Amino acid sequence: MRSLVNTLEKFLGKTVTVAGWVNSRRDHGGLIFIDLRDHTGIIQLVVTPEQKEAFELAEAVRDEYVLRATGKMREREPDLINPNIPTGKIELVVDSLELLNKSEPLPVNTHDDGPESSEELRLKYRYLDLRRPKMQKILARRSEFYRFVREYMYDRGFTEVTTPILANSSPEGARDFLVPSRLHPGKFYALPQAPQQFKQLLMVGGLPKYFQIAPCFRDEDPRADRLYGDFYQLDFEMSFVEDGEVVRKEIQPLYEKLVTEFAGKKLVCKSEVAKSYIPKGEKVPRIPFVVSMENYGVDKPDLRYGMELIELTDAFTKTDFKVFKQPCVKALRVEGGAKLTRREIDEFTEKARKLGAGGLAYILYADGEEKSPILKFMSDAEIKAVREKTGAKDGDAVFFGADEREKVNKVLGQLRIAFADHFGLKKNSEVALAWIVDFPFYEWDEKNKKLDFGHNPFSMPKGGMKVLEEAETVEQKLAIVADQYDIVMNGYECASGAVRNYNPEIMYKVFNILGYNNEYVEARFGGMLSAFKFGAPPHAGAAPGLDRIFMVLEDQENIRDIVAFPKNGNGVDLMMNSPSEVDEVQLEEAHLAIVPVED
Repeated sequence: MRSLVNTLEKFLGKTVTVAGWVNSRRDHGGLIFIDLRDHTGIIQLVVTPEQKEAFELAEAVRDEYVLRATGKMREREPDLINPNIPTGKIELVVDSLELLNKSEPLPVNTHDDGPESSEELRLKYRYLDLRRPKMQKILARRSEFYRFVREYMYDRGFTEVTTPILANSSPEGARDFLVPSRLHPGKFYALPQAPQQFKQLLMVGGLPKYFQIAPCFRDEDPRADRLYGDFYQLDFEMSFVEDGEVVRKEIQPLYEKLVTEFAGKKLVCKSEVAKSYIPKGEKVPRIPFVVSMENYGVDKPDLRYGMELIELTDAFTKTDFKVFKQPCVKALRVEGGAKLTRREIDEFTEKARKLGAGGLAYILYADGEEKSPILKFMSDAEIKAVREKTGAKDGDAVFFGADEREKVNKVLGQLRIAFADHFGLKKNSEVALAWIVDFPFYEWDEKNKKLDFGHNPFSMPKGGMKVLEEAETVEQKLAIVADQYDIVMNGYECASGAVRNYNPEIMYKVFNILGYNNEYVEARFGGMLSAFKFGAPPHAGAAPGLDRIFMVLEDQENIRDIVAFPKNGNGVDLMMNSPSEVDEVQLEEAHLAIVPVED
């Protein structure tokens, strides 16, 4: 039907055949009208009593019956034109009608109009839910999205290579899906959380540039922006790269093109802090991790709006106000916040408490004066300093956080997001990208009172062996940063990457600092270490999460709505009844036994 929609004039007065599902049926006595639907749209069929067999069949058909119709295409009468569909000016006068299949009454709505069925029903009958025009469009757009990505990578000289699905367990951070080996009792494969080790070995094998649209498997709890079980990422790696900026410049144009050319959106950066980190000639900021945490409270800031965290600690060093006698005092200036009702402020206060704050102090600026229950506890100098440092104007509100620095950043960072939602600052027509760089290589594990890896132990520490050998105190070790980088899109982390630690001696050293000996490293990562001893080139790469990127570009709030066959929020495939039990023969072949769980 696509040609019919795009070149209608070619079919007027001609006999054509169409096929599809009955979208609706209207019996006007002497005439029966059937809206026939396929993936390209709807065409109206007109069935007259003169065509006896076709008319008798048309009287019996119901919604979602599958029909084939042959007839002559004609223009509709002017007063019968439907401007809401592309084929609204034409109709097919049926000569013959064929029933291809019947349909029982549907358990879910297959139209975009009307009430949407519950997610549980939509997932149970996903094959029916996919008939909705919205879902048809999503699947078609996703195919275009993949083609767009692949063409970019080919144009950049990358070689597409597929890597094994049955692999070894890896220390990616999430739980593995394990597959028992029939041929090797007691041993297991693991579905790859990512092709990390394989792609690095391809660099050792001499490939200059590798990529694949890789399926990845992680046993993580699902959420609105994370699928359960399996997802797809653009996995790529480049050899002879020693600086993460090379990777960023290689892949950033793809993001920009996806935003502006594929999605037709505007690329923006509305945070003044972030703008100061945009390199000359570039469009996307490179924000150090520490700067991101201090100014946005998160390492994946949404830069479609400003509202940065404002440092006020120095303004309260001599305060008599007990609430502000804390190691860190910061604030958020919310433009238009003075219009918030008492009830709305209470709701934000409750959110702050759930995040660990004792409350939420504030000042409203309205009618040329400050209004707040806390003013009586503050000096005139402190009130003046708050206004000057925050730049608060009439109509604004300032909300405070006072506690340990990490907690203040966390609470105000989440409130920043909540205020942006409340005031409608997140525009779907805009996309804000940001690189977050210089992640801490090590972090302090407060629970166990020891150092641990901050993120990825296989990233290259900036400064290499020299910086590791010179770091003697805990503070010096915590100051080491990794040449690791994330790209953020509208507040979502959409890719992680790094310059890899390809040097065995440096690999030993980063573990030695945490108290692990060389034997431990060899036992856990012997395969990689062995390969690196045979002239491994420096290399780097990243892995953009395609599902999440596509979700943002298509303005979807739930990642399950952009996948053909997702699992539900509990990780269950309601359509295929998976996971399911297996019979004893299968268990015996896999050398497995079910052990009852005691209550």
